[in-house]
Amino acid sequence: MDPELPVVRLCVAGMQAEAEGRADAARALFQQAWDSAADDYEACIAAHYLARHQNSPEETLRWNQECLDRADRVGDERVAGFYASLYLNMAHAWRQLGRPALARTYFERAAERVGQAPDGQYGDWNRFAIAAGLRETAGARDGSAADEAGAEGAPRSLDEVVDGRVRALVSTWCARGDLMALGLALPAYLGYLGTDADRVRLRYALHMVHAARRLPADEQTELGAVVGSAALR
Repeated sequence: MDPELPVVRLCVAGMQAEAEGRADAARALFQQAWDSAADDYEACIAAHYLARHQNSPEETLRWNQECLDRADRVGDERVAGFYASLYLNMAHAWRQLGRPALARTYFERAAERVGQAPDGQYGDWNRFAIAAGLRETAGARDGSAADEAGAEGAPRSLDEVVDGRVRALVSTWCARGDLMALGLALPAYLGYLGTDADRVRLRYALHMVHAARRLPADEQTELGAVVGSAALR
């Protein structure tokens, strides 16, 4: 985004107000950005922030849909990196409205676009949030939701048994404060979206923890079994 655009400057000021706990001022700045938007691109940006300051799940969904619609109208490289976040916000909005199956279709659509999100912490945050949403809505998807969202979904969750074993290991490392093991394993685990690349990344991260041979014997044995499991091959 061009930081010199008036709409962007207003939204930056709104985010600063949010950080300072001035919610009313933030909403007013985001509303001003919306009112002054000169085109669909600027309206998309403003709608994204306005969605965060609505008083009901229905209004939150409406503004997130407005944001998505405006991005679709722009349809060029300026908004390509927005879609993972836009679909993620739609997923959260549908979950708030008690529609987990429809939410899952949007988590899946977000997963398909996450590679276009900017690199760095913003991209990581999107990936982690999408992966969490997919885990939490596993099994919720149905045909009617797919038709309504227009998405083609596929199971993306980690094998349930392997997931449970990894979670148990991570819990043990957290309790012990094993920052090296956590630092190696958590990014690949939290960002797991079920692609071949994700599977290889997770297996390699766990292998690196195992290869360091710093764990107690029982954890070393358990981790070796997880790394060698069919689900990660």
